[in-house]
Amino acid sequence: MLIDQDHNHNKNIKDFLPKALLLQVPSSSTMLMLRIYYDVIPRVHKHLEFWKKKAERIPNPELRKQALLSIKTKAFHCEGGSIYGLLAKQEIEQIICFIVAYQTISDYLDNLCDRSTSLDPKDFRTLHQACLDALTPSAKCINYYQFRQEQDDGGYLMELVKTCQNVLRELPSYHVIAPSLYHLADYYCDLQVHKHVQVNERVPRLEAWFERHRNQIPQMKWYEFSASTGSTLGIFCLVAYASDPDCSEELATKVKTSYFPWVQGLHILLDYFIDQEEDRIGGDLNFCAYYNNGQEISERFAYFLKQADQAVSRLPHKHFHRMINRALLGVYLADEKVNEQKNIKKTAKKILRSCGGSSLFFMWNIMIMARIRYRKILVQVV
Repeated sequence: MLIDQDHNHNKNIKDFLPKALLLQVPSSSTMLMLRIYYDVIPRVHKHLEFWKKKAERIPNPELRKQALLSIKTKAFHCEGGSIYGLLAKQEIEQIICFIVAYQTISDYLDNLCDRSTSLDPKDFRTLHQACLDALTPSAKCINYYQFRQEQDDGGYLMELVKTCQNVLRELPSYHVIAPSLYHLADYYCDLQVHKHVQVNERVPRLEAWFERHRNQIPQMKWYEFSASTGSTLGIFCLVAYASDPDCSEELATKVKTSYFPWVQGLHILLDYFIDQEEDRIGGDLNFCAYYNNGQEISERFAYFLKQADQAVSRLPHKHFHRMINRALLGVYLADEKVNEQKNIKKTAKKILRSCGGSSLFFMWNIMIMARIRYRKILVQVV
């Protein structure tokens, strides 16, 4: 019954919107939310359901547990990332297929490393070779588990990689974006190695890594640089634009330099911001813990937002990209974890005050979506 209701709801939205609008990149907050409800969320959950069924058949119990947990607890990563599918217009289905598969790789491997039975950098490097292979249509898959105890995933990770490769192989401008993809993915994979090793090695490795790159990036702290490397948003934006045969090298470079470090930094700092208590209990590295206080956090987040807005103003569909910056604030600051942490809630209010009303618009919409999802779960249980 729930599926039928969702289908009818989406059909009504489709009938309500002029067909021409469905082929345009949204430039207003209201239109963006309508397109997310109608065009993005249903597609994301269709693909996640497919991968969930695959994960349920993983033979190794630990690999199966982490694969299913990553889908259950991090589905909103796929929902948020898949908004970039709207940039691809008619090619939205294939682009969301890629985004869900690539983000699922990322979230699954993050779970394996965060709750790892290994602390071996070689293990983390080899696992994350999957992130690089997924961006290379000609790459042959290897045994990504070769340096860890758990081995048999029934082909789960390999199938995720091949799904990404198959989409990229069909993109008319893949060759144009490939160098920028690799640049961002190299940063991402390096971070996953450095932040998951033995606790006493993490900060020294990250600081040394920052020193090697600090002359190539704007002025910031080592933990802000690390955060900027930990997002997949730049990759998703590049892949969406590559669905257009007219995508140029100039555009690919602009996307990369706009999203890294500012948009990606804002994204991951927000992610760490709401996870502070959870990471403290779990003994996990949290980049927001290195700020002096909540005031500094709110000032730096406002600065990252300002720089992100300036950076994306050079891109096509600049209003879309600026809305994404504010939607990031809405998504994370609407999370229930914020209300559960008194100091975090206080700082979140300061951040919202400094960032304008549109962030509040997205925050309320995300909260409404969460309540709808919760209600559906209750109905299913009953």
